[in-house]
Amino acid sequence: MTLDGRHVLVLTTNYGVEQDELTRPVAALREAGAEVVVAAQRAAPVLTLVSDRRPGTVVGADAAMGDVVAQEFDAVVVPGGTLNADRLRTDQDAQRLVGAFAKAGKPVASICHGPWLLVNSEVARGRQLTSYPSLRTDIENGGGTWRDEQVVVDTSGGFPLITSRRPGDLDAFNAALVRTLDSRLTATRERAQS
Repeated sequence: MTLDGRHVLVLTTNYGVEQDELTRPVAALREAGAEVVVAAQRAAPVLTLVSDRRPGTVVGADAAMGDVVAQEFDAVVVPGGTLNADRLRTDQDAQRLVGAFAKAGKPVASICHGPWLLVNSEVARGRQLTSYPSLRTDIENGGGTWRDEQVVVDTSGGFPLITSRRPGDLDAFNAALVRTLDSRLTATRERAQS
């Protein structure tokens, strides 16, 4: 699988994102050939956490969320981390971007506490998804159907929605994300050739 020519946006706050939920999807996407832009609330370093407690690595932000537009990207990824997700779900730029990806039929992927943003952006309604278990009631109140599975890929609502529960699910999450983008790229190429 190759994602050459694909551009993926990753949304985060500048403090509190779960280290592996940011760094491992970015690495998997880049390894598959995608160009990845990390957009934070400010174009400043992102201070990650490990298990929501210990300081993690510092990741450079490529842009501020307010300066990017969904039309320039093929998919969006929303990592978790309790602090990150709680701030991100009320961020108007993050809500605008996630809503724009969904409206355009582009893949939206989120893990752990990240689906809070999906609920607040009103893109979880009518969809099947998973998350950290404590978000189940929020997802159901937002009109989604919560499933306790390692990864859930729902293609029924006009855009692919890829969700996972926790850092332990990252291998399955990353594989589903890369596979979904690859299948969309293959379909685009096949349409162009016919």
